Amino acid sequence: MRRLLSVGAAALVLLPAAANAHGPHGHGTGFAPAPGAPASRADPAQRRWQAGDHHVHSWYSADWKPAADGASPPEPIIGGDSSNSIPTNARMALRHGLRWMVATDHGGPNHSRLNREKAYPELVQSRRQVPGLIQFFGMELDTPAAEHSSVILPKTADEADVLFGIEKGYNRREPWPADPARDTEARMIAALKHMDALPAKPVVIANHPSRTAKAVGEYGQVAPAELRGWNDAAPQVAVGMEGAPGHQAAALNADGSPGRTEPRGSYGGSPTLGGFDQMTARLGGFWDSMLAEGRRWWVTSTSDSHRHYTEGGEDFWPGEYSKTYVKAVPAYEDVLDGLRNGRVFVTLGDLVSELEVTVQTADGRRRAEIGGTLKIPRGSDVTVVIRARDPAGKNFGGRSPEVARVDLIRSEVTGPVADRSSDTNPRARVEKRFTPRDWVREGERLSMTVTLKAVTEPTYVRVRGTNGDEAEPLPDTTGEDPWSDLWFYSNPVFIEVE
Repeated sequence: MRRLLSVGAAALVLLPAAANAHGPHGHGTGFAPAPGAPASRADPAQRRWQAGDHHVHSWYSADWKPAADGASPPEPIIGGDSSNSIPTNARMALRHGLRWMVATDHGGPNHSRLNREKAYPELVQSRRQVPGLIQFFGMELDTPAAEHSSVILPKTADEADVLFGIEKGYNRREPWPADPARDTEARMIAALKHMDALPAKPVVIANHPSRTAKAVGEYGQVAPAELRGWNDAAPQVAVGMEGAPGHQAAALNADGSPGRTEPRGSYGGSPTLGGFDQMTARLGGFWDSMLAEGRRWWVTSTSDSHRHYTEGGEDFWPGEYSKTYVKAVPAYEDVLDGLRNGRVFVTLGDLVSELEVTVQTADGRRRAEIGGTLKIPRGSDVTVVIRARDPAGKNFGGRSPEVARVDLIRSEVTGPVADRSSDTNPRARVEKRFTPRDWVREGERLSMTVTLKAVTEPTYVRVRGTNGDEAEPLPDTTGEDPWSDLWFYSNPVFIEVE
């Protein structure tokens, strides 16, 4: 069955690991990595694709009951905003093919205590009850001057106290009465610098960044300049954004049929494109503008699970529809290292369960994979090898989708932008479109190759694919069946010209 193939799946090919330079682009066109988190001690040859979800709510994402006296802090209503326990989420994640998950409850007045005193002990219990799943402690930060972001903590002895300090000090909804000074970009920068100074650095990922946008390029609570500021302040902490948001079951009735007049992903202003946020899905858009600066800015995909669609909600279970694959050994340290350093691809509807993008010199002696950097002599030819696993059998929607097309996207790296609100990169283009006549199929595995001739400028490549026939992902319509429109995206491989 397709659903079993994603669990602990072996890599398609084991290639010698390249020496990767991670970190922000900085000022200029070099690729010097920024000082940051120490490298994982894992053996790269032992890494495999580990599916996960970094945005999962439990019943400690509470609603709030106003105090009778009108002056005291409101009381939390456990289960008000999200209905499932942490162990329930963990069991369902494991059932749907995940190997790791992050508990990310969001806040309200004094929610930091609820997280430390209630959610954390339940997470510890869940780790014992569901040992086959790596379970990170984290939260969905009510982000100052923005909307929400996932905070993912390294597993340490003091993780509960570390999260308490972050939420108590920087969550915009934490104080009572509300404090407008907590809702500024400067406060978020201070939060990121606080996290960057911790002995074990968290990872921060902007959630559903365009959910409050009004139109394409007309952003709401999260804007391009703001995300650039996050990445500048803490490039080893603020590393990316949700490429595909959760709430993808919003259009489904309780029996699984489409028909509810709800927008995919709850994007009521500017719709998702093939289930992906416009900041990711637009070719030559915001994501490409970040990558063209040389920024190591990654995309993920999550469930944002609050309440399952069969229970009146708009969500899938973790892993049921959306997966973020991290190339890692099955250990806390290495999974977090993979997220931090972009060894990630994402998929909807289990369209693929493995994806390798290998960029190498003609003689094969130098190579880099997803999230990595290849250094080449100026003018060298570069070969890009793409291998994907299109698993047989039915996905959790009862469908058997097949990959219809794979696109290799390419752009030159041109350096920092003059306008920090920029969300375009006119040099990003589809270098090659692959269809079944262009690849070699061996069972579930697809292989395709293209050579980039005489590369003279710093460059990046990334890959996307679909089961449909749209040349570019089109705006999703209200009530659309999410199982019929599936895409996957790789994070980039950078090419540095010596």
